[in-house]
Amino acid sequence: MNNCIFCKVNSGEIKSYKLYEDKNFIVILDRFPSSVGHALVIPKEHYKNIFELPDELCKELFVVVKKIAVALKDTFDLEGLNILQNNGEIAGQSVNHFHIHLIPRYKNDKLNLSWDAINDSEDKFEEATEKIKKFIK
Repeated sequence: MNNCIFCKVNSGEIKSYKLYEDKNFIVILDRFPSSVGHALVIPKEHYKNIFELPDELCKELFVVVKKIAVALKDTFDLEGLNILQNNGEIAGQSVNHFHIHLIPRYKNDKLNLSWDAINDSEDKFEEATEKIKKFIK
């Protein structure tokens, strides 16, 4: 993709702070981090979002995510870690190339990833469960 910032990072056209690389993924420090050590796991091949990502690549993806999570924990002695992945602008995706954020958490870091929970009835949960199960392949 010609205008994709992560494709440009992967090709070396844009400088990055690369932490890890294998045949399918690169891991870089986020240039606009929300905390010290904020890293991005990015497939080398361009996939817009989770809906396009091949199943086989998904299997490899979380091995890399865990490897980097452990390295971040050992490096920064962090108190927690958010693993975040957004799909679509409404969900906060700003770069249309699939990627996963690993966000180290520290006491008093002022990062807020909370939401107001909806209060659905048992009937709504049952209805949603049955609808979703029909589409699981």
